[in-house]
This record gives sequence, structure tokens and C-alpha cells, in this order.
Amino acid sequence: MYQDVANRGEKLSTVKSAVVQYGILLMMLALAAGLWRLQVLGASNFRELAEQNRIRKVPILAARGKLFDRENRLIVDNYPSVSCFLVREQNKNIDADLPMIAQGLHLDLEQLRATLRHYRLSPGYQPVPIKQDITADEQAFIEAHRNELPELETIDEERRLYPRDGFAAHLVGYVGEVSEDDLNKPRYAYYQPGDVVGKAGVEETYDQILRGEDGSRDVIVDSHGREVGVLGTQHAKPGHDLKLTIDLDLQREAEVALGGNNGAVVVMDPRNGEVLALVSHPSYDPNAFAVRIHRDEWNALVTDPRHPLMNKAIQDQLAPGSTFKIIMSAAGLQEGVAQNMRVNCVGGGSFYGRFFHCDKHHGVLAIQQAIPLSCDTFFYTLAQRLGIDTIARYATSFGLSQKTGIDLPNEMSGVMPSTQWEMKNFHQKYYAGNTISVGIGQGETQVTPIQLLRALSGIASNGHFVRPHLVAETELPPDFYHAVLDSFPGSGDRTVPLDTDTWMTITDGMAAATTTGTAAASHIEGVDFAGKTGTAQVVGGGDTHVKGGERTPNSWFVGMVPRRNPELAIVVLQEHGDWGANSAHIAQAIVTTYVNKQRRRDHNLLQQAGENKPVEVGAVWSAPAINDGSVERGAIHPRSQNRDLGHPTEALHSGHFFVDPAAAPRTVAAAQPPVLSWLNLIPIRRRERLY
Repeated sequence: MYQDVANRGEKLSTVKSAVVQYGILLMMLALAAGLWRLQVLGASNFRELAEQNRIRKVPILAARGKLFDRENRLIVDNYPSVSCFLVREQNKNIDADLPMIAQGLHLDLEQLRATLRHYRLSPGYQPVPIKQDITADEQAFIEAHRNELPELETIDEERRLYPRDGFAAHLVGYVGEVSEDDLNKPRYAYYQPGDVVGKAGVEETYDQILRGEDGSRDVIVDSHGREVGVLGTQHAKPGHDLKLTIDLDLQREAEVALGGNNGAVVVMDPRNGEVLALVSHPSYDPNAFAVRIHRDEWNALVTDPRHPLMNKAIQDQLAPGSTFKIIMSAAGLQEGVAQNMRVNCVGGGSFYGRFFHCDKHHGVLAIQQAIPLSCDTFFYTLAQRLGIDTIARYATSFGLSQKTGIDLPNEMSGVMPSTQWEMKNFHQKYYAGNTISVGIGQGETQVTPIQLLRALSGIASNGHFVRPHLVAETELPPDFYHAVLDSFPGSGDRTVPLDTDTWMTITDGMAAATTTGTAAASHIEGVDFAGKTGTAQVVGGGDTHVKGGERTPNSWFVGMVPRRNPELAIVVLQEHGDWGANSAHIAQAIVTTYVNKQRRRDHNLLQQAGENKPVEVGAVWSAPAINDGSVERGAIHPRSQNRDLGHPTEALHSGHFFVDPAAAPRTVAAAQPPVLSWLNLIPIRRRERLY
């Protein structure tokens, strides 16, 4: 028995020995295979990783392009700044250092941790921006703790410097860090977390041109992450500067004139669509976004009931009030309805079983008086005769209910009601009684200030409508310019033929509005200033006329200089500003600034606009042809072939003389042929315009 036990022990020892030997062999083979994989198969990969541990790529951020006005005066600049980044690959236990980092950089610890979580999916070698625009003492903290906190790095960069007090904020926009939502959009496919991009206004539209291309610097670091040498530098390419169409003088005057009122002002050259000034109040400080806006500041902006982040010049959709009567006049005259209308205004009129009020008893009047006096009763009657679809057809042809195509993000399109619109949106027939309200710019009609400016200045330009823009085509590469047109579709440039009589009647009516009409208090002596006021009731409002109250009507004014083929057009909106004449005063101040600047530029020795001085004029005018015996009775005088004015029995005259505004007639209606009205003079050279 003892022999059997001994034999079994020897067999077990032999098996164990064999197992151990084979195990050792397998381990050796595994080690050999791992060594082969590391030294042969993965040699290139680990060589690259080793180089990365030794060489760090430090980004060099490109300076953003500057913004200038039309006269090359600086609007938006850059200033040198230092930002702090955290390099995660330098320290495996970064979490333990966060309290010290937060204290030294004056950061909230939880916010710092949230920032790191935001970048958790990005590559480990990518620096994480943790604080921008650090102070001198914070830079000293980083330098003093290089050994303890090798993961902290600083980068020099150029940061945006905007005008103070929100000046031109809505047209310029602001920059900010690209968000996660932005990174999911095709437009931001080539951006990385932490990149600074344009967020509104010109900054957003022209971000691709302004932002430039970042560079980098390859530096050698030691085991503690300290820089010990530089291998090479790829220099950053700064962004391109942009010259805007804005005139700083007019922008400044518009900002001051609008003051603390909520609303918008847009000034434009209707000959080419160049925007000379664009104001939206209340405004905001874009410098707060240039670094990183605090959460409390952001919440205050987005919850403010005055909507300071809204660009009211292109986004505020409101009833146009009586400014819409210019569009009504064009439709009525073009349709042959308004020419012979005579309406007796007794303070309103009854339509479809309801009495619609007018603000005054105007008596019997024609369209020549209805425009400057803004008689509601006349336009109630005209709206009833035209019908909603005819009104809508003309309004849309003039650009209402469509975006203008201005090169600013988030423009709104407004509303123009019609029978088709009613059926599409409410699945019901259009109630004819609503047409009466539409006729005076109330009801469902909604426009933006930029739409209204384009429409009325286009009518004053004899049907030439233009696309408003802030950057001229000559400032952009051709492919980028066409990309802007595609990205901002709208009514754009268009010509809508108007009869000469339509054009003359409307422009004369608007000129009379600033002399004897609703905007007479805003008349400027010596200036051919025309316009139309509008007082638009708000939803659920009433005729309270307490300026600034929630039920107070909105105040509109659209004006132009001169009355026909204007070179300057302006729209003013005051939310709850009461009568439209209040907005006309704001336009008067801006037009005066423009006129005086033009006079200085043309070396005109006349005094400031509004002073009662003689005006030197070169002009042509028409008067009834007088048969002096040189032609047979009933024949047309050779000098009377004035096809443009459409009066074959009138003769053209010309002259160069001085006009004394104090002695000249104040209204067109008061000047009957052959008496010459100074308001009706047609300048033959630009420097002799009636301003």
C-alpha cells in the first residue's frame, strides 16, 4: 500500500512540473508577442506619442478683422488680451488641482468643473479654455505655480472692443464661444469647441471673412510641462477688415435723437440700398459678450420685457398705421379709382354696418389733401372700392409680407392679409369689413421698419425698389457676395412701373405733409423734405394718447429728401410713442444733420439747415404754353413736348436764380400756374439740390 502512495506522489510531481513548465513557456511566448507588438508593430505609433509628449502645439489665435464706416472711421477694434487654458495631458490627477486653480483665477469651482465636463469628449491634447481676458495678478499666479500646476497655459490673443453704451450694437452684433447647438449645424462643421464666432449682426453674417485663420507654435517641453525650446511657428492669418455703408455722423445723431424711447431708426440711400444708420432701442453692451457673459447678465437680457436683444429695425412686426396710406394711394391711382374721388369727412363714415372714426372733421377733400392731412375717412372709402386682394397685390409688389434681403440674420417678413392668406391660416373666408381697417394700416397688417422704408422710398423713387445692405458688393469677393444673396433671400432689387401722375401726386402729397399737414411742425426751411406720419393703435389698446403707456399707439414716420428720386430715406418707429408727428421730430433732426454735412462737403456757403436764407437754384419747370403767334391756333408749341411729365400742352422753362424761402409759397396747392412754387423746382445739378 505504501508503494502505491509513493508511485502516485511521483506521478503528481511529474504532472505539476510539466504544467509549470508549459505555463512558463506560454508566459514567455506572451511576453515575446507583446514585446514584438510594442517594438515592431507599434513602433511608429509610440514614436509619435513620444514626440507629442515632448512637443506641444500651442495655438496662435488670429486677430479678427476690424469694422470701419463708409469714410474709413473705426467702429470695432481689437485689444491685446491673455487667456488661460488647461492642458489635460500634463497631469493625470487634474481634479485634485481644481480647487487651487479656481481660487487663484477667481473662478467658481462648480463652473470650472462644468467647463471640463463640456470638453470631456474632445481629444486630450486639445487645450481647454477656462478663463478669458485674465488680469495681471492672475497671470502672476500662473507663473508662480508652474511646478505645482504645469497644466495651466496662457495664450495671447486679440479680443473685440466695441463702442460703449450699446452704440450700433444691433447692426454690428457681437462674438461669443461657439455653442454645442451651433456645432451640430452644417455651417459650423469646421469649428471646434472653444472657437469664437460671430453671434449677431455683421459679425455673424460676415464671420467667415472677419475671423481669419489660426496658427500654431510647436514648443519643446520637459517632463513637468515647462517650455524649454521652440521647434517652429505657423503664423496666424488675420481676418479681413470690412468697410460698412454706415455713416458714423448719422448713426450718432440717430442714436441721440431716438434717446431712451423704445423703437428703431433706419436711414438708407434709396438709390442703391446702402444703409447709412440703423438703431434699435433698448440696446445692449456687446463688450459683455466679448469675453464670456455671466449667467445672471444673460438671464436679465432675455427676460427684459423691452427685448433689448431684438433688432427692432428688422424684427419688430407692427401695424404701420397711416404710413400705409401711401401704398393705398399708389394702388388707388394706378387702378384709376382715386383720381376723381371726393369724400366728405364728417369725422368718420359707416361701412358694412359699422361706424369707423376719423380723428378730425376734414370736410370734402380729394387725394391731394387726403395724403398730407391723413384723412381716415378718405382711405376707408378707397379701401372699400379697391377690395382686400387688390390692396394686397400692390402691397406685396412693393415688398410687404416679404423679407427685404438685408444682410443681417433673423429678419422677419411681416403680414399682408388677403382672401388667400385668410383661408390658408384660418380656413375661413375673409370678412370684407376688415378691409376698412387695413386701408389705414391697421387690422392684421404687420410690417417691419426696414420693409416700410424700402416700400415708401421705392414709391418716391418712381417704382425703383432696392435691397438694403450694410456691406457694398465691391467690399466682398464675388463668390462670397453671391453666397450672401443666397443666404438672405428677399424682395431684393425690383422695378414696379408707376404712372407719372401717380408718382407726382404721391410725392407732392408727402411734401405737403411736412409743410401744412400732419408733420408741419417738422418742416425744415430750405429743404425739400417729404414724408408720412403714422399713428398705429396697439392690440387691445385704445385712444389713450399717454406717451409710453401700454395702450398708447405706436408712432411712425417715413421721410425722404428730396421728395422725388430721394437720395436719403428714413424711417422712425417709437413703440407707444403716441402721434406720428413725434417720430417726425426725430427724423427732422437726422435729416438736418445729413443736409448740413452735405453742404459742408459741397463747400456750400449757406448757413445751417432751417435758417431762413436765400437759396441759389438751377432748375427746370413747366408752365402752360402761351401762343405768341408763332404757331397756328390749336397747334402744339415746339417747347411743350414734355413726355415725362405727360402734359403735351405745357412748355419747359429753365433758369438760375435765388429763392427767398420767407417770401415763397408754403404749399404746392397755393402755387397755381403760371406762378412758380419753389417746392416744385427740379434741380439740374446735384450741388444745387434744394437742401
